[in-house]
Amino acid sequence: MSVNPLQPQPFFADKNRAFWQLQSLGWLGTFVLRGASGVANGQDLSFLVPVLISTVTGYSVTLLMAVIFRALLKQRPIITWGASIVAVVASAALCAFIDAWVFATQNQSSDTAGLQLFLGAFYLTVTLLGAWSALYYAINFFLTVEEQADQLQRLELQASNAQLAMLRYQLNPHFLFNTLNSISTLVLLKQTDRANAMLSRLSSFLRYTLINEPTAQVTLEQEVETLKLYLEIEKMRFEDRLRPAFHIDPAVAHARLPSLLLQPLVENAIKYAVTPKEEGAEISVMAQPAGENVRIVVSDTGPGLNEIAARPSLSTGVGLANIRDRLFQAYGERHSFDARSTPGGGFSVTIEMPLITEESTKVAA
Repeated sequence: MSVNPLQPQPFFADKNRAFWQLQSLGWLGTFVLRGASGVANGQDLSFLVPVLISTVTGYSVTLLMAVIFRALLKQRPIITWGASIVAVVASAALCAFIDAWVFATQNQSSDTAGLQLFLGAFYLTVTLLGAWSALYYAINFFLTVEEQADQLQRLELQASNAQLAMLRYQLNPHFLFNTLNSISTLVLLKQTDRANAMLSRLSSFLRYTLINEPTAQVTLEQEVETLKLYLEIEKMRFEDRLRPAFHIDPAVAHARLPSLLLQPLVENAIKYAVTPKEEGAEISVMAQPAGENVRIVVSDTGPGLNEIAARPSLSTGVGLANIRDRLFQAYGERHSFDARSTPGGGFSVTIEMPLITEESTKVAA
């Protein structure tokens, strides 16, 4: 994928480039400020010569200090701070000696003592180099914190993706076992045509589930097509006892959701509504807008929760608990999940989640 060369990059994306820019701009600013201060106080323009030499000296010495500090960053704190203070004092003494010598050479007629010149220059230089050192360590501390935060974010994302993959992979063996058991029954009953048709549909369904990443998202339209393929497989077992119906509002057809999110709901409906009733049951999948969310309702006309033997709990196998976990991983607190019996019998699960339609970085095939 090509990268837009005009796209702004973080200033510290290239640490080496950022250092040289700050180093050059900082010392240039120091020269300008000291020069402007001298000119404003009535100094002759020749005053700029020692200021320039002092700036070049400071620029060069701080390059050496940067090398020392870079090595000290890896040491224990007591060694780092102790050696840093020694480096600042020694560097300030060197710069002050050079500044005093330049001033004395340029102003030989001055009565100012050499020690007095040295101490005056040392006070100014040690303050300047101390500020430079504090800024150097502050920037490195900031970059270290940012790097650790980025690393933590990457690790959290990897953990989240791994958990999503684990939850997704819990679904396939469960469904696969049931379907293969049905195919085995058809073979034993010598209903080879139906067994072959079920194997063909199972192959198509597994191709869809295996070709996509476990953490991918699909459109609601794709999810419904997958459900229809799954129900074709189950209809081979239940025939007219299984009566599915889909009511999908076109406004939410392109809403994105985790792949195979609704399949265990339909699977539970078949298990607890269609299987125990001789006349079977209807299974309805409805989706419609709900403000800024999309509301999805999967319901059946089975026994609901009123018949304990038929549907003993809300957590049927890995199904409903799995969906709760996947929704939380995908949307955090921005979703709702409600499972309850419907008036007059039956069971329904209502999911509300953000209505997101833009393309994601992980889109299922």
